[in-house]
Amino acid sequence: MNSKVNPVLQPQLEVEEVTITYGDVAVVQQASLTLKAGEIGCLLGPSGCGKTTLLRAIAGFEPLQKGRIRMRGRVLSTDFARVPVEQRNIGMVFQDVALFPHLTIAQNIAFGIRNWPKEKRLKRVEELLKLVGLPDIGQRYPHALSGGQQQRVALARALAPKPQLLLMDEPFSGLDANLRESLVPEVRQILLREKMSALLVTHDQMEAFAMADQIAVMQNHCIQQSGTPFSIYHEPQNRFVADFVGMGEFLRGKVEDAYSVRTALGVLQGVTEHGFPTGAPVEVLIRPDDIQHADDAEYTATITRKWFRGSHYLYYVRLHSGEILPCITSCHHDHDAGEQIGLRITLDHLVVLPYCDPAQEVCELQPTEVTEAVSRPE
Repeated sequence: MNSKVNPVLQPQLEVEEVTITYGDVAVVQQASLTLKAGEIGCLLGPSGCGKTTLLRAIAGFEPLQKGRIRMRGRVLSTDFARVPVEQRNIGMVFQDVALFPHLTIAQNIAFGIRNWPKEKRLKRVEELLKLVGLPDIGQRYPHALSGGQQQRVALARALAPKPQLLLMDEPFSGLDANLRESLVPEVRQILLREKMSALLVTHDQMEAFAMADQIAVMQNHCIQQSGTPFSIYHEPQNRFVADFVGMGEFLRGKVEDAYSVRTALGVLQGVTEHGFPTGAPVEVLIRPDDIQHADDAEYTATITRKWFRGSHYLYYVRLHSGEILPCITSCHHDHDAGEQIGLRITLDHLVVLPYCDPAQEVCELQPTEVTEAVSRPE
C-alpha cells in the first residue's frame, strides 16, 4: 500500500490471500477480507472450517504459509515474518472468559493496564464498568457474577488497553439462548460506543446477523462469500451459503429465458439476467418469507407440518409437484396438517442455482447471478 495514503482512510484490517497449513494439510486456503475502521466483522461457518485458525493467525498465534496480514497499513504477518503477539495491539475475548478468580472485578479489568499511572488506570476501569452496565461491582469477585456479567467483564478487560482491533472467538456459545439473545446486541452497542473495530468467530448465523456489519462465510477452509448480512441472506452466491444461512428449500425449475425460470409455482422472473442458458435445469432458493398464506390466492398447497412461533406459524406445504416448501402465516390463521391453503409468492430476490441431483449427489458450488424478482403466473 502507498505509504502516503492517509492513515484515517486505510482499512483497519487487511487479510490478503492467506493460506495456513498444519503439515501438508491446508486448514485455511487463500482467505481474504477487509475491515474498515470502526467496523464489526464476522467469520461464520460450521465447526472445522478454519475460522478460528484464521482468527488466531490475525492475533499472531499461527504462522502463514502464504499471504499477508496488515493492520492500518502495518504488516503483521507474512510467510517469512511475524510481529510478536504482544506487539500487535490486538485484544481478545474467548468462549472461556478466564477471569482471574483471586482478583476483584476492578483488578481483572485493570490487569492489561497495570503499568498505567494510578489515576488514569482507575478512571479507565470506572469508565468501562459504566460502559458494560456494571458500575457497582468493582470490588466483587468473579464467582459472585452470572455468566452474562462475567462475559461483560471479560469484554471490559479486553477493551481496557484501547486495542486497535478486538478479536472474539465464540464468546457467547457458553450462554443460554435467552441471555445470548440479549447480550449480543448489547456488546455490539458497546463496541460502537468505543468506536472499536472487531472480528467475531461464530457458527451461529443469528449471532452473526445481530453483531456484524460484514460477514465472511467459511466452508472447507475457504471463504465462500463475503458481504453485508442482507446480501449474505438474500443474495447467496452458491448452494452452501444458501443452505447454511437462514432457513430455505430449493425448488426445481427450468430456464425459460435469460430472466425467467419455470417452476411448480409458475414462472418466476428476475429484472436482470440470471446467467443460465435456456432449457437448463436449475433450482430456485425459497425462504419461508418468500411465500405467504393468502385465502384468496389461486394457487393452493397442502400443509404437512406446522410450528407455532408466537407471532406467526411456520408451515411446510406440499405443492402439486410433490415438492415441500416453508411458508409463514399470521398467528391468527391457524390451520391443521392435511388442510389446503392458498399461497402468494412474495419473492424480492430471484436466487438461481445449478440443479443438484440428490440421487447422484452432484452439486457444483459455483457463482450465480442474483436478481430482484417478480412472479408471473403460468
